[in-house]
Amino acid sequence: MADQREDTCGAHQHSASWDEGDRLAALDRYAILDTPREAEFDDVVRLAADVFGAPIAVVNLIASGRQWFKAEVGIGADELPLDVSICAHAILQQGIFVVPDTTADARFTCNPLVTGEPGLRFYAGALLETPDGLPLGTVCVLDTKPRPDGITERQRLTLELLARQVMTQLELRREIAQRDKRAALLQSEIDARRNLEASLRTSEQRYRALFDTIDAGFCIIEVLFDGERPVDYRFLEVNRAFEAQTGLVDAAGKRMRELAPDHEQHWFDIYGRVALSGEPIRFENEAAALGFWYDVRAFRIGAAKERHVAVLFTDISERRRAERAIQQLNETLEAQVEARTAELSLMWQTSPDLMLEIDFDGVFRRVNPAWTKLLGFSETELVGHHVNEFVLPEHHDDTVDAYETAAEGQHAQVENRYRHKDGSVRSIAWVAAPAGSITYAIGRDITKEVEQRERLQQMEDQLRQAQKMEAVGQLTGGIAHDFNNMLAVTIGSLDLLKRRIGAEDARAVRYIDAAADGARRAANLTQRLLAFSRQQPLRPEPVNANSLVAGMSDLIRHSIGGDIQLETVLAGGLWRTHVDPNQLENVILNLAINARDAMADGGRITIETQNAHLDQRYVAAHLGVGAGQYVLIAVSDTGSGMTPEVIAKAFDPFFTTKAVGKGTGLGLSQAYGFVKQSGGHVKIYSEPGEGTTIKVYLPRLLGDHPEHEPESLVQPLPLGEEQELILVVEDEPAVRQFSVDALVELGYRVISAGSATEALRLLDANPAVSLLFTDVVMPEINGAKLAEEVRRRRPELPILFTTGYTRNAVVHNGVLEPGVQLIGKPFTIEELAARIREALDTATS
Repeated sequence: MADQREDTCGAHQHSASWDEGDRLAALDRYAILDTPREAEFDDVVRLAADVFGAPIAVVNLIASGRQWFKAEVGIGADELPLDVSICAHAILQQGIFVVPDTTADARFTCNPLVTGEPGLRFYAGALLETPDGLPLGTVCVLDTKPRPDGITERQRLTLELLARQVMTQLELRREIAQRDKRAALLQSEIDARRNLEASLRTSEQRYRALFDTIDAGFCIIEVLFDGERPVDYRFLEVNRAFEAQTGLVDAAGKRMRELAPDHEQHWFDIYGRVALSGEPIRFENEAAALGFWYDVRAFRIGAAKERHVAVLFTDISERRRAERAIQQLNETLEAQVEARTAELSLMWQTSPDLMLEIDFDGVFRRVNPAWTKLLGFSETELVGHHVNEFVLPEHHDDTVDAYETAAEGQHAQVENRYRHKDGSVRSIAWVAAPAGSITYAIGRDITKEVEQRERLQQMEDQLRQAQKMEAVGQLTGGIAHDFNNMLAVTIGSLDLLKRRIGAEDARAVRYIDAAADGARRAANLTQRLLAFSRQQPLRPEPVNANSLVAGMSDLIRHSIGGDIQLETVLAGGLWRTHVDPNQLENVILNLAINARDAMADGGRITIETQNAHLDQRYVAAHLGVGAGQYVLIAVSDTGSGMTPEVIAKAFDPFFTTKAVGKGTGLGLSQAYGFVKQSGGHVKIYSEPGEGTTIKVYLPRLLGDHPEHEPESLVQPLPLGEEQELILVVEDEPAVRQFSVDALVELGYRVISAGSATEALRLLDANPAVSLLFTDVVMPEINGAKLAEEVRRRRPELPILFTTGYTRNAVVHNGVLEPGVQLIGKPFTIEELAARIREALDTATS
């Protein structure tokens, strides 16, 4: 690469060994200036622009006071003044002249083509030198963007090869021009002799001299066809260079198949097309049978029916060998790079920390496998997406600040929170550094550390809250005590006074009743003061959910409107629960209104109650849920349903899918908070287009109640028999595995399928299947349609359905027929054992 010298802007400091007059004279001898465009030179600039990926490429000849372009791409002009020429500097250098950034080179900072349009920033040019070493100009490429790394060795070689090709063309033109001059002199002699025969002989001699003296191989062939298919060609004429270029001896008059039987068919096809179409062609190809690579130009001559083709070709085998050597060198270098990066690749693949490549716009370009292990997302789910699609909204600004800091060339550190694919949250601490146009970052999982900090903060908040409420409690307790003492005296005295007066003085009795009523209202006020001092303003009491739902049915019907049907299915023998009834009414009403909003075209809302038991298997999969007996209140609708992404955020405060002004996004979060505060659990079952069921589990109120059964009594489980084979069909892998494990534990043989299609294949392959245990809602083919096909193939086979929706929701929504065998999720192993046994025994009987 040429040095960038601090010369005066635009000045050409001529220090070369040649004389400018000699150089201009040499340029004149080629007679190239102001000649029309020629395809040979146009091909060179197009190839140069393509190889370099540059918008501008030029064959530039430096004349007196101007630079003239024999061929150009991207300039749109035939010439420009010499004082704006970068090539004028290039001819003063030896070898390739490269300017990576013109704005950083003092010679070009005031060049109007740099400071103005088109805004040139990069230049690379190879000299066009005569055999005497005089520079005529350059073959150059230019770009409007700087290239700090300059050019590669392969690009350098390509530019030199293109420059030699241009000089070859110039030499060929000059040689032809000189031959033409000699021919003109001969022609004048022939005219002087006025002897046609002598003139023809002289012309033939002139032609033959040109034909035999050029270095390139030349021949005229007659293409031979079998019908429309070219099968061979005969050499009519060959020049002296032909034998050196091909190795074929005495070729004139002979066929190519005779001289080289293994010559490739594609050569005959190419010349056949030229002979038939008359369109000239230029190409490079290998003649393996001859052991050469050729640069070939072929064109038809004479009448079309003669099928004669003139072929001018040059041996480029040496160039191709050089290109192959360069390719092998590059492969060797690539192997060395791969070896050196193996350790980094191993670290990338095995590191437990998150690693990424991200551009300055915040878009993932590459991630390591730790992302899948830590956050559940595959590389294809991340690459091409913006980082904030996975970062919690409250950390978006900090994340943007971090990668913008890296874009400015500085190291950056940031802590943010990512949402796991399963909906959970991970806290990550990042260190990032820029490299070129990419930022590299490493993230460490600090979730446990953050949770510890948050727990400590929560404990501090709870301590401050407790201290505050203790002070408020002491104050309100003292006030209430004093008020109650005074009110006790007041109310007691008024009661005694009323008894003594009796009913004789109605006016006095009226005054006494008024005073007593005021005292009782004051007593209620003291109770409110006491309630204010508590952290949770709930008033739990024993509640019968059946009575509560029945009592608010009219209110719900009024709230949801006449287009939606309300159905209540209240279980007999329902346990009682200990909650605030007013808050519970608010929860049920809120769920009903949400269900209404999901059914714009009308539908059905079903409110059900059940006794439920959540076992250890269930609570192990649901953080924060305690095992035990619960009162279940389920609200189902036939509406549009929810996607997994919406379900994951359904309980987030202020999250809503409703239009602006149609909802606050607080309803479900308030319901969730109340249920959690009451020791309960909320679960959503929903799929797009299949409606929604929200199940509220409230702890059973234990005590001296007839429906309470001691948990210490363990009933024996009904077990399976060795010959009984159960086919389990469930699209959720975790639920499917639980079902299989439970049935195996119960003594059954089990096979399982993740889809209805797979289930039918297994059923056909296993005639010993005793029972089909299938989910109701599955993608593509649901459980009901699967059952129809199974009954067609095996009418006697018992079927047990399972679903996260309630029985009434799936039956009345038209998914299942009434009377089918159905077990709701979540189910205990005891419930599963009983229902499987019941289905098998019913089918047997």
